[in-house]
Amino acid sequence: MLRLSLLLATGLLVLTAAAQDKPKIKQVPPSRTDPASGQQMFRAYCSPCHGLLGTGDGPAAPALKNKPVNLTQLSVRNGGKFPALKVYNTIQGDTMVPAHGSKDMPVWGDVFRSMTRNEAEAKMRINNLTRYVESIQGGK
Repeated sequence: MLRLSLLLATGLLVLTAAAQDKPKIKQVPPSRTDPASGQQMFRAYCSPCHGLLGTGDGPAAPALKNKPVNLTQLSVRNGGKFPALKVYNTIQGDTMVPAHGSKDMPVWGDVFRSMTRNEAEAKMRINNLTRYVESIQGGK
């Protein structure tokens, strides 16, 4: 019985230590990027979670409840066709992804609209970011 109690206590200490060491996401205002550059927007807004290559290994990924999606495999998981409308709607905020609606990750369409107050520019950002995600398909 004493052995079992010691084992349980040790397990709780390890779990507590692991929970305390979990990385935290630092919330910062979005930086200004060129709305015409999908790559620049991806690096500024998406890569902290999805990684520079889009594979889901960004520096903020360990702090999230769910592992970020490997964005380079969207076409593969969609029968070889890039799901452009779904990606666009996800960025815009019409299709909710749990991580994008949490306090950890914003809905980018709302962020883009608040940055510019110009709906045409916000849509251009979403379109160019969608096209960039399409351009990285097929990675590992």
